[in-house]
Amino acid sequence: MSDYLMREEAPLSTEEWAQLDRVVVDVARQLLVGRRVIHLIGPLGAGVQTVPVLAVGGAEACLHDEAGCACEPGECEVIQVTGHRFLPLPLIHQDFRLSWRDIETSRRMGWPLELGPAAAASAACARAEDELIFHGHPEHGYEGLLNATNRHTVPLGNWDEPGQAFADIVAATEALVADGFYEPFAVVLSPALYARTQRLVKDMGRLESQLIADVAEGGLFRSPVLTGNEGLVVAQGAHNFDLVVAQDLITAYLGPENMDHNFRVLEILALRIKRPGAICTLEKAASKRSG
Repeated sequence: MSDYLMREEAPLSTEEWAQLDRVVVDVARQLLVGRRVIHLIGPLGAGVQTVPVLAVGGAEACLHDEAGCACEPGECEVIQVTGHRFLPLPLIHQDFRLSWRDIETSRRMGWPLELGPAAAASAACARAEDELIFHGHPEHGYEGLLNATNRHTVPLGNWDEPGQAFADIVAATEALVADGFYEPFAVVLSPALYARTQRLVKDMGRLESQLIADVAEGGLFRSPVLTGNEGLVVAQGAHNFDLVVAQDLITAYLGPENMDHNFRVLEILALRIKRPGAICTLEKAASKRSG
């Protein structure tokens, strides 16, 4: 284990560390949604502080027949990298404290170590990760899937009307396909929108969510970091966007304080949006290309 985590300095046995790590990972796995729809790169190592982001320009394929290309000489477009920048990898963390008395009681009585604070810290980091993925962090210059420049949008209809949720998701996939982005598609909705998909469609005997799943092979998900009427459809693929992980979720020891012991759950990662056209958000607005 890396020295910067100082785990060997903590007053925990190997078994107790294993218990703590299981709690942290299990809680995060239950809560994280962004990782279910985005390809992961890494872990690359905590020392990696920036990653390159390449923008790729689009083009239409040329048509050739026996007489040659229908285009004028030199008019065939070439798909190539049109931009190159470096993206800093931010640190997400949440500290927690374990009581020395709880540790001693666990050992003396043979009870499981009280790891509620670790679970809460893991949940906080998981939420912060999904906030970064979906909303970005404008103050620090990070865009998320819901506010990426040059994403697509489609108008959000009245999902209280049966069939409207399915119609809007189909419209979003059509907008993506029209711009050259293809399945698998994944759908992420706020809890409020997701709840409106849990109704039977008249004369079909199926839930509206099941109809949506038919066109969203990448899955239909709900995330608590999406609020109100927030929702989106994405064309999956690492060539469109990925989540670069330098340090995956782990716990470090910070040291003693008044006989108790401080720890930190942390991770280092960033969302790379390479082709924002692969994102289509549902919004109360006229259909357009944002940005």
